[in-house]
Amino acid sequence: MTHRAQLSSRRVFSGRVINLDVDRVRYPDGSEGELDIIRHPGASAIVPFLSDPAAENPQVLLIKQYRYATDGYLLEIPAGRLEPGEKPGDCARRELREETGCEAGSMRFMTSMWTTPGFTDERIHLFLASDLTQGETRREADEFMTVQPVFLTEALKMIERGDIQDAKTALGLLYAAGFLAGR
Repeated sequence: MTHRAQLSSRRVFSGRVINLDVDRVRYPDGSEGELDIIRHPGASAIVPFLSDPAAENPQVLLIKQYRYATDGYLLEIPAGRLEPGEKPGDCARRELREETGCEAGSMRFMTSMWTTPGFTDERIHLFLASDLTQGETRREADEFMTVQPVFLTEALKMIERGDIQDAKTALGLLYAAGFLAGR
């Protein structure tokens, strides 16, 4: 059941990546209140398989990326923001190419997730990419990353140990392993 009763919205900040609104809302019980909501255009993320996803222990391509908010580097799957009017699958192909240089012969939608629904409307669409061919990366000026091939079983152990702490990456890898790669 969907219940979204926005009574008013006031933009308090507009930035390069996000906007911040203060929304007056009606809750399901009829009461009213104000919420700070970060508006985000959404994103796509890709679990890129370097080998056949159905193989015994396929390899995936992770990115070790500098993230200022975490004061260091995170292991992640390739991902990026949707451009205005861009379809999630097109965004996934673009981001895979920009961040890894790879083109996917096959791109399969897995699921969509809300990142932190307590304060943002950001939704990430997760894809599985396979049949990759290598090309040139086209990273943005503020992207500092290296590509790291990892066997899927090792990536799952990295999630368990806490070496992979990025939510989209953990969900993407677990989803691919549990539902699509037959793990």
